Amino acid sequence: QVQLVESGGGLVQAGDSLRVSCAASGRTFSYYTMGWFRQAPGKERQFVAAINRAGARTQYADSVKGRFTISRDNAKNTVYLQMNSLKPEDTAVYYCAAAPDVPVTPWVRDYDYWGQGTQVTVSS
Repeated sequence: QVQLVESGGGLVQAGDSLRVSCAASGRTFSYYTMGWFRQAPGKERQFVAAINRAGARTQYADSVKGRFTISRDNAKNTVYLQMNSLKPEDTAVYYCAAAPDVPVTPWVRDYDYWGQGTQVTVSS
């Protein structure tokens, strides 16, 4: 089992940058593919980005491609999401998640462990 705690959310203006982090504890962090998802009020949870165990392969939602970058530091048990050129439509609660034994995947059902989320609000 792995525990996940997100941090770094906040209120920013359109065009700004923000980095959110997710610290993991418990089982070996490098065993898991890691993903970031987001959920806006009244909407379903949406895939944002994922990174494989070694950090060599990534996948992004079309809506964030070229603006967001996912990375991980296995020595620090942490995964990051660097968000640039933020837009009001990026406003959501951002969740990190861990998927054991799979390559990068955008599917919620593949992720067994979830953090509590961190709010990101982008004003226009």
